[in-house]
Amino acid sequence: MTTQELADLIFPNITKTIADYEKEYPARNLPEGAKVVRYAPSPTGFMHIGNMMSAVINYCLAKSSNGIFFLRNEDTDQARTVEGAVDFIHHILNYYHLTPDEYEYQGKIVGNYGPYIQSERMEIYHTFVKYLISIGRAYPCFLTPEEINEIREYQTKSKKRIGIYGKYAKCRDLTPDEAAKRIKAGEKFVIRFKSEGDFNRKFIFEDLTQGKIEFPENDLDVPIMKSGDLLPTYHFAHVVDDHLMRTTHVVRGGEWMSSVPLHYELFKAFGYKMPKYIHTSLILKKDSETGTIRKISKRKDPEALMFFYEEKGYPVMAVIDAVLTIANSNFEEWRTNNPDKPFYEFPFSPKKMSPSGALFDLDKLDNISKNYISKMRAQDLYQEYLNWAKTNNEDIYNLISKYKEDTIKFLNIERESKKPRKDYENYSSIFPKSWYMYDEEWNKDLTYEFLKITNKEEIESIMKDYLTNYYNAKDTQDEWFTKIKELATKMGYQADMKLYKENHDAYKGSIADFTTVMRVVLTTLNMTPNLYDIMQILGPERMLKRLAIFKEKY
Repeated sequence: MTTQELADLIFPNITKTIADYEKEYPARNLPEGAKVVRYAPSPTGFMHIGNMMSAVINYCLAKSSNGIFFLRNEDTDQARTVEGAVDFIHHILNYYHLTPDEYEYQGKIVGNYGPYIQSERMEIYHTFVKYLISIGRAYPCFLTPEEINEIREYQTKSKKRIGIYGKYAKCRDLTPDEAAKRIKAGEKFVIRFKSEGDFNRKFIFEDLTQGKIEFPENDLDVPIMKSGDLLPTYHFAHVVDDHLMRTTHVVRGGEWMSSVPLHYELFKAFGYKMPKYIHTSLILKKDSETGTIRKISKRKDPEALMFFYEEKGYPVMAVIDAVLTIANSNFEEWRTNNPDKPFYEFPFSPKKMSPSGALFDLDKLDNISKNYISKMRAQDLYQEYLNWAKTNNEDIYNLISKYKEDTIKFLNIERESKKPRKDYENYSSIFPKSWYMYDEEWNKDLTYEFLKITNKEEIESIMKDYLTNYYNAKDTQDEWFTKIKELATKMGYQADMKLYKENHDAYKGSIADFTTVMRVVLTTLNMTPNLYDIMQILGPERMLKRLAIFKEKY
């Protein structure tokens, strides 16, 4: 029996050839320099911040070069597939406006290089595996799990390299007749790649992030097709798919760097040119308890998973900018110089990635997000806040829907200025800093944060006199403040801060102490946005009600 006949025995229904698929998936007709990149997650878990960085980098590479960004679902590890993971991947990509040019979802295929779900490409993989068997570069292996464990235990005790290679590849030299006999007898088998590498020889691989790296050749006979479901392994499937889908650049985590020798040999076995690889840095964080720098953890750190950012209500573009800040050391400077440009116009450079790890800092994200939110129009911010609340907090959604105009007015306080306030790091942080504007919340437990002036009668006198004799809703801010100073002076407070500092014992307090009293009675807080604007929104009736509640509860 020949190796071709063995291949026919294993794959009797495969009639297509590799040449057929080369015609079916021709070279793409794209402009010179266009990059074809893929985001290829495995649905064995939910999307995390490292996945997000890969997706953003891929999107930038494609859009900045007039290329193609496609999504491929690498679901060959069926046993570990997590329910809902695929839906979440599509949700996140759409939510962050990283919509792929080509994809497959819920029975719909967009693009000419699909299927884009690996489990639907079985016939293609079998064609390529059959070819390798026919030329003697792959073989059926009948080693049982128990035999493999024995080999691993022996290698461990003997301090040998772990794996199936050399004398440990016990089925490597079976003749086609011997292999066929065992297959016909019903023995289970996997298909292993027959390596021609020599571990003692080196080759040079150029990673676009880390430059030229010397590796030992691969000499492992790794499985390329599993028994049972006959699905390919990741190592094999990605080689076939990246070639047929004409991928030019592969962005993947640094943990895959150790697989380069195997992938290099697999591409070489077919005579294919490897895509260019960008191995991204590990995402690190500073441990709040120990102060040490460690890898971000999906188990320990809520910010590792993409659920976190949506639930907290971080603006889409703030998250993307934060990711690009750790992905490329020059992104911050570019963003400063190009505040209004879309992120995908950033000229991402793999050489600007830190090879030692990317430190992700939530404080940094908060600063980026505060800056982003401060530049939003109040109407737009309200709509984003409303959208977030609709999904994440029904009580807030109902409240801000009821008080739409007041909420927009509050969000607009000190916004339309050269230096707008930067109070909110995300949409979930708005309500804790604005709850006092809603009467339904006001009637709950109140804690007044008075500072220097704490006497109840004095506080009541200030508020009653102002609201009865001085307040006028039509006053400009300057007119309002003039009246405040007039009343403060009449009641023994110094309206000039310089004079107060020179002789503070001569007065009950300063104009700042006076306005703090009013601020706390109306909001319970001693630090808020502009008091004039808050009073304008509340109006006289609500302010009088709050004074009455103060008299009752303080």
